[in-house]
Amino acid sequence: MLVLIAATLLVSGLATAAVTGDERPMDPENNLAFQWGPCDPAIVEDPSISCSFFEIPLDYHDRSAGTGRVAVAKANATTERFGTLFLNPGGPGASGLAALDQLGSTVLSLTGGHYDLVSWDPRGVGPLTIPGDIVCFSSVEEYNTFWNGTIELTGIEMTGNFTDPQDIDALLSQAPLMQKKYEELGERCLQQPSGKYLKYVGTAATVRDMVAMANALDGAKSPINLFGLSYGTVFGAWFINMFPERVGRVVLDGVLDPILLASEETTTFWPKQLMDADKVYDAFVTGCALAGPDGCSIATQGRTPADVDANIQTLLQRAHDAAHKNSSVPVTSADIRAQLGSAMYSPDEWATFANVSYPQAVDAVDAETSGGVDSRAVKRQGLRKRQNSDPDAVIYSGQAIECGDSVNRKGTTMDDVFRGIISSSRTSSHLFSSVWPNPLAYCPFWPVRAVERYQGPFNQKLSNRVLVLSNTYDPITPVSGARALVELLGEDASLVLLNGFGHTTVEPSQCLNEIISAYFVNGALPEDSTVVCEVDADYEVFTGIDTEAILAALVS
Repeated sequence: MLVLIAATLLVSGLATAAVTGDERPMDPENNLAFQWGPCDPAIVEDPSISCSFFEIPLDYHDRSAGTGRVAVAKANATTERFGTLFLNPGGPGASGLAALDQLGSTVLSLTGGHYDLVSWDPRGVGPLTIPGDIVCFSSVEEYNTFWNGTIELTGIEMTGNFTDPQDIDALLSQAPLMQKKYEELGERCLQQPSGKYLKYVGTAATVRDMVAMANALDGAKSPINLFGLSYGTVFGAWFINMFPERVGRVVLDGVLDPILLASEETTTFWPKQLMDADKVYDAFVTGCALAGPDGCSIATQGRTPADVDANIQTLLQRAHDAAHKNSSVPVTSADIRAQLGSAMYSPDEWATFANVSYPQAVDAVDAETSGGVDSRAVKRQGLRKRQNSDPDAVIYSGQAIECGDSVNRKGTTMDDVFRGIISSSRTSSHLFSSVWPNPLAYCPFWPVRAVERYQGPFNQKLSNRVLVLSNTYDPITPVSGARALVELLGEDASLVLLNGFGHTTVEPSQCLNEIISAYFVNGALPEDSTVVCEVDADYEVFTGIDTEAILAALVS
């Protein structure tokens, strides 16, 4: 895979109308900085979206470092234009081009069609942006060879609250090897062609890239509008405090407390991010029990959420025991926990996990425990792949960005990391604390920090009020993060909660849609400091079971 594509090779991504870095001097206040044309349909399917490149300095504080470019996509306003609304889907490492392709029509509807929607593949992301994908292995085979015999490929085997001495000893015994491997990984990343760019892919520089694009599109003093999701709320919190005078209409959904990233190592604050994960799992098993066997294959007629949980725990125990007898079994308890954890991100996925993934896992574990091999089972390899990237590459963009943003290394050892996982499995999330690989676990050993990091203050006086959103139960960015940001911003922020489940406000809510629309169209925010919206009653998590029913059962 070519991580960095020369400016002349436009056929691999954006249209030939896109500007290359060699064609003009960088002038971020010149609208000619963009030359829009058709997008490559292999990347952006919506033909109404146009694409361009935008030239950036690698280091805004040292122009001698050279230039790069970001791949940008735009969906035009459909009615009276109020300006540009930038979309950051988070990740970190998510493709803005793919996000606009997937979410553009929804966001246009929410905003009344009054904004040009612009998103981009930020530094360190994608095959078209320079610096692009962070690649540390030349092939998947090289990746597998490097990690062979480690938990990077197999995951962490444990059950319950991680109290089994055999499981504890097995994990801690890998600490010296895994620390050596993570340190070697960092050096390997530095030696790859993308290694010279690692220090330039931080979020602070990406904020400045957005400001430069806004200058080019709307003028140097224009208000900047943003919709940031998940890690895009870190981007958003940095933007509104780095450029408080430029804040227009900003919505941040699924908030990571910016103070945590600015003051703690990623492995230290990770358990705090999981504080509501098991509550979401409780909602899942509750919904499954309410649905019964007709709607959820894990349930049996007339049984309780505790019975559904017991069925899942039994499967995990059987998979765990099979892996202890034969480390090469195709499906492990670690695989099942990782897939279950992924399903917790969106209630849309709950029924699919219960009725498709779970029965497949049962069949695979049955085959393992009977001595057979289920040829349909595919072992998770923990590969970090992203849509529109080379399917034969392993991408470390998320690690490069988040670790580049994180605090300086503090001498944390892998033994410290593993003991933290064991502790978190008992105090934070017994199911998901041990999911491995964990992108945040790389940072204590990552060799590079970004040339610029924003570490506060986070309570600047803003030129316009912002809207902060959160689910009441989010498995990865708990509501405490949103409350913390709103408390920092005081009267400059309004908090709206969606009384539901999943990562970011993914469940449909007419109440929430109306608040978002009023904000973007009229600048109006609720008078109350905190508003709670309900999920629409016609949205079913399992057949015949809506969010309200699950919430009621949880408190009964």
